[in-house]
Amino acid sequence: MAELLFETYGVRSVAFGVDAVFSYKYNQLHGICEKDGLAICPGFTTTHVIPFVDGEPVYKGCCRTNIGGYHITDYLKQLLSLKYPHHMARFTWEKVEDLKMEHCYIAPDYALEAQLFQKGGKEAEDKTRCWQLPWVPVPTEEPPSEEEIARKAAIRERQGQRLREMAEAKRSSRINELENQLHGLEFLLQQLGQVQEEDIPSFLSETGYASKQEIELTLTKVTQSLRKAKGEPKPEQAENEEKADSCTSDKYPLINVPDNMLTPDQLKEKKRQIFLKTTTEGRQRAKQKRVEEELERERKTQQDEERRLENPQLYLEQMHTKYKELYEKIELRKRLKTNGGHTNGSNSGGVGRGERLNAAQRERMRLLTTAAFDRGKGEDTFGAKDEDWQLYKLMGKDNDDDDDGADEDEAELARVSSRLQEIDPTFVPKLEPTASQPTITEVPHVRPLTKEDFQIVLGVERFRCPEILFHPNLIGIDQVGLDEMTGVSIRRLPSKDKALENRLTSSVFMTGGCSLFPGINERLEAGIRMLRPCGSPIKVARALDPVLDAWRGASLYAANSRFHQQTFSRTDYYEKGEDWLRGYQVRYTL
Repeated sequence: MAELLFETYGVRSVAFGVDAVFSYKYNQLHGICEKDGLAICPGFTTTHVIPFVDGEPVYKGCCRTNIGGYHITDYLKQLLSLKYPHHMARFTWEKVEDLKMEHCYIAPDYALEAQLFQKGGKEAEDKTRCWQLPWVPVPTEEPPSEEEIARKAAIRERQGQRLREMAEAKRSSRINELENQLHGLEFLLQQLGQVQEEDIPSFLSETGYASKQEIELTLTKVTQSLRKAKGEPKPEQAENEEKADSCTSDKYPLINVPDNMLTPDQLKEKKRQIFLKTTTEGRQRAKQKRVEEELERERKTQQDEERRLENPQLYLEQMHTKYKELYEKIELRKRLKTNGGHTNGSNSGGVGRGERLNAAQRERMRLLTTAAFDRGKGEDTFGAKDEDWQLYKLMGKDNDDDDDGADEDEAELARVSSRLQEIDPTFVPKLEPTASQPTITEVPHVRPLTKEDFQIVLGVERFRCPEILFHPNLIGIDQVGLDEMTGVSIRRLPSKDKALENRLTSSVFMTGGCSLFPGINERLEAGIRMLRPCGSPIKVARALDPVLDAWRGASLYAANSRFHQQTFSRTDYYEKGEDWLRGYQVRYTL
């Protein structure tokens, strides 16, 4: 510093001093401290204890630790960042510094204070501080009013009526079309009955049909379609079956003929006709089943609509109850599959789905490995007996008997959910897994943010952070605290005088920004009392202005008339060198 000032900037003279000494001298003029005393200055990055004898600092008894206000602020910033990771951007250095100076304090007994906050209660609540961050409430959606629900229900009713009218019009058009087609086929059969045998091929070629049987089969299909469109039962089912049988006998003439009466070519043709007949009948049965299912669905829908019109409120409650029962039933079946009978979701002691599959695989391996040696002689005779092939049935056996009604329940649940969405605007169906969507065991629930989510609560952090002044080991620094530093400083004094030690402890002076913490004087006095003999006089005083008194003391020192006699000039620098400067000690005359 001296080299830079003298050689670069050409300064004429320089005086060096210690901030704690300037503050002590300034407060000594105002009667805050005596000539003999200890100056304790917890600064920004370090803490010093300087003993004063006859008004002058004794630097040989000085003690220092690398703890200061910087470490307290940094410790508080770390604690808040760990406690509120979603608000880390709010914890700027300047804001944490303000929180430290505004809310932190020194606990009289750290352990008792921590137990107080651990137990909770009114006293701990009173000592807790809250910092409210900017927060804008999320606009809440009000539930629809009765008028809105009634209006939506009326709209749905009109839409449903319109759809029913369109369906009725389409049904009437379809019925008319089928009736015209039926009359045309009946008229065609009447004309075909009046045509002579040799003119039938030419007559059929004009109609587009290959034979009379094809016309009759088409007539049967049109009749069934017309009956289905009208929703009529089947009183003439026996007659239709007889017609179908007659048509079948005409279309497949070789089916009922014994094989011993047929030639090889006819046998092949008979097999082909049997295959065609079986395929046709299977398609007809499947089509008839679909028709019956559609009629059953329409019947259930009509019954539901009648029940809803009779008592809408009761019908809505019943539908909600049915939806809940079906959903719980399906979920229970899934949990049983997953947890092997443990519905609470725990796999302890149960066999899950993966374990069941592994057990089935082990059973297959056991059957395969023992099949070849079940004769007891080690000979591979598998397949020699018919019962050996039963192993394939055992290996391919599916034991999931609880899946029999799964499809029906899921289909019914989908129908009830669709119906509730139509009649209840407030109904929200639960998420159901589909084939393209993986099964979700738990739907993540995100609650709306509230005012409490934007509050920074300062509890134990208020006294935990400044506690490092007395216990630096809390942040991993193996050094002594403020109270022990006074004992170290007294032991470093050249003279061992009990009277001097009593005078020093009776005038303990606190300066620096960290001395502004509430309770630091009482805590320091209690700590020094634990180190000193019983009955020793102990008094701790704080500077008038711990932050600016060092500057005020330096200002008075520089304004003194003998200031120029106590400076280090450029001539001294060039003649005496830097070594003399290292041993230079200013005489503080205010």
